[in-house]
Amino acid sequence: MPAPVILIDGRSGAGKTSLTRLLLERWPLDASPQLLALDSTYPGWDGLDAAVEDVTRNVLIPHAAGQQGRWRRWDWGAGEYAESHGVDPGLALVIEGSGILTPETAMLAGVRVWVESPADSRRERALERDGDTYRPHWERWARQEDDHVARDDPAAHATRVFVVP
Repeated sequence: MPAPVILIDGRSGAGKTSLTRLLLERWPLDASPQLLALDSTYPGWDGLDAAVEDVTRNVLIPHAAGQQGRWRRWDWGAGEYAESHGVDPGLALVIEGSGILTPETAMLAGVRVWVESPADSRRERALERDGDTYRPHWERWARQEDDHVARDDPAAHATRVFVVP
């Protein structure tokens, strides 16, 4: 039987990373889970779908089959892929990031979380966190999230929904 998989999805600034941090701090099993933050895999500001497809094909599907998966880190400064990282199928896996909860990925994870938060609160948190680096890309990224929500209806595939004011 494959190790547990937890997916944590939500729009930018919703609170995914904070929730993930709390989960990891309170992890109930002896062996710590592997964490894959999609922020490390998005191939640029237009890469939401590409990262999800890559992680599904190269991490989630192999993990479910009990095989080692691999993901590639995106070097934002260089604008290209950098090193790759292995994912041990014998260890629990937590994947956190916008776009990760789709009909396909839902079938590969036992716990599926959607984090919901109002747009103004999300924007304030995201821009406070990432500042001027993110500001010019906010709308561009939000359109990709809108497409994901309309196409994949992640909240409908969640086993848990958290609402963050």
